[in-house]
Amino acid sequence: MPKLQISPNLQINRRKFLTSASLGLSGIMLSGCDAFDSQLGVGDGLRSFLEGANGLTWRAQRLLAGSDALAPEFTEADIRQAQRPNGVTAPDDDVYKGLLANDFADWRLEVSGLVEKPLSLSREQLQNMPSRTQITRLDCVEGWSCIAKWTGTPLSLVLDQAVVKPQARYVMFHCLDTIDRSLSGDIKYYGSIDLIDARHPQTILAYGLNGKPLPVENGAPLRVRVERQLGYKMPKYLTKIELVDGFATVGGGRGGYWEDNGYDWYGGI
Repeated sequence: MPKLQISPNLQINRRKFLTSASLGLSGIMLSGCDAFDSQLGVGDGLRSFLEGANGLTWRAQRLLAGSDALAPEFTEADIRQAQRPNGVTAPDDDVYKGLLANDFADWRLEVSGLVEKPLSLSREQLQNMPSRTQITRLDCVEGWSCIAKWTGTPLSLVLDQAVVKPQARYVMFHCLDTIDRSLSGDIKYYGSIDLIDARHPQTILAYGLNGKPLPVENGAPLRVRVERQLGYKMPKYLTKIELVDGFATVGGGRGGYWEDNGYDWYGGI
């Protein structure tokens, strides 16, 4: 049987295809659902259809990329600019401001939920664990990208230390930045990934950027890097990791702040 020949451009083409697919679905969700809700009265059906399409995209990405495939990594010569910040860049939160004033000496990363050994880790404890440095590209849903060097603790090491229970399926990230203010109270940013991506070798809890401590505008003291997904899947200002078996009790039940507002849950590239 002839051996299958794979083009060296497959990784790039696949990345463009998957990014376009994710952005296309997210765009439909954001721009189309409200119109259908208000004008045609079929919003629930449309949302169910699009959620099914998102699930299909997730499965297709898993099939094309595999669970262990690495995102492209670059060299220091490819770093052309400082890492562009996005979203909240200076949390307007008294708790965060207090932690920042003390250079995050009192900050802790809580690990809870479906684990045998809940954790409370300081930044120093994380930095003393084995680290990984990778030069990767952040692709934002807004259409821009930026290459930078990230250093941090592999998330898998933290999960191993906490001993994840068998029924856990997802990692929920809870953050210190207020993403939305309403009469019912401030909404802190939250997001999630599944355990396959959580244990991927390039998924790290980053405390360093381009050889220096992670700046406030980029998520200090700790942010998530999930290199095979879009930027909104990489929460900043991290304060708590929660192992869960579903999303029903968090926000709108779709797994993340932006997902509750119409974005694709997987957000893969």
